[in-house]
Amino acid sequence: MQIHIEASELPGRTCGPDTDFAGFDNIHVGVQRKDRPGELLGLHPGDAALASWTLDCTAVPTAEGVEVSGPYVQNRLGGRFVYLSWGTVDGSGAFTMFRRAKLMMSDVGPEVLEAASRTGHLTAHLRLTDDKGQPRCARVRPPDITWSATHGSGPHGS
Repeated sequence: MQIHIEASELPGRTCGPDTDFAGFDNIHVGVQRKDRPGELLGLHPGDAALASWTLDCTAVPTAEGVEVSGPYVQNRLGGRFVYLSWGTVDGSGAFTMFRRAKLMMSDVGPEVLEAASRTGHLTAHLRLTDDKGQPRCARVRPPDITWSATHGSGPHGS
């Protein structure tokens, strides 16, 4: 199965400080590899019109439902999820993470996950700017993210 993440409304390459945000320049976002915070897939600048990622996964039916695993699916206490890591990129291209968004597999409806395991494609749509105009972080819950079983990567798949 593949997970397609389609993100819009990125916050910009520069975000100023706020009460709970230090403010950063040259902001980028990518998908963090499991247990390797420094290894990112598809780094996109914070001022991109759209950001998209395609993650190869395994979907296995279990007594509790469909279990999703793969190189970009984290598995910690509290469940399986995908991390979108926000950070700055310096002149040498080094990425320094400052926050992450967590896309939880448990937020995917069981019927959607079962259908996606049959079609081979699970698609997430979300905005990457929070209500304060900053990079979205923490657990991203519906309705801020929508999950659907699809038949392919769509126009923005990578």
